[in-house]
Amino acid sequence: MGKQEPSERVYLDISNAIFEQRLKPGTKLGEQMLCEIFGVNRPVIRRALMRLSYETLVDIRPNRGAFVASPSPEDARQIFEARRAVEEWITRQCVACAGPSDIEHLHAHVAMEAEARRSGDRLHVIRLSGAFHLELANITKNSRMRRFLEELVAQTSLIISLYGKNDESLCDDDHARIVEAIAQKDSESAVKRICAHLDSCLSSLSFAEENDSTDLRSIFMDQRHYNTLSS
Repeated sequence: MGKQEPSERVYLDISNAIFEQRLKPGTKLGEQMLCEIFGVNRPVIRRALMRLSYETLVDIRPNRGAFVASPSPEDARQIFEARRAVEEWITRQCVACAGPSDIEHLHAHVAMEAEARRSGDRLHVIRLSGAFHLELANITKNSRMRRFLEELVAQTSLIISLYGKNDESLCDDDHARIVEAIAQKDSESAVKRICAHLDSCLSSLSFAEENDSTDLRSIFMDQRHYNTLSS
């Protein structure tokens, strides 16, 4: 493998810490502290933070700095409501046009999700879960609807990673049942199952505030011993 760019390494380590719930909502990501932890200069940290901001994982506030995003319960409700409306249309289209190869591909994806759950890889499960819904959008061949859903999936994946209670919000067999309904060309059942799935994800979230402070150094040093990155 080629040498990883310093800003890419910082981006990946911070995003993983967010998705794995090691970084809590609202945590301040001080540039100087991150420079010391990762052994890089401020421009490297800023590039990573800008990318995280673009992906809605981090909020950059003028004159205050960067903070882990902290969507409110109302934000979550609205985002899931939008997803439900979009995915009802996508699911009906899938039922209408999914062929045998599409169904086979969806079954393979569900199998990957099951394996990730068995291995206890929460981050991988969250990402595969979001990707499943984008696979449904791909079947419709509507690129605009797919891009719209991609943004909503990114936001809901963040919300689940921040506020999900352990593994309660990680789908279980919901996706398998949705694929079964699509394969049977049962539009009403497929829509009912996907709406129930999204409602279940939303209801599993916990927005209780945590008062413990966050020590950035311990969070990242506990993850592994870092090699100094060249800037």
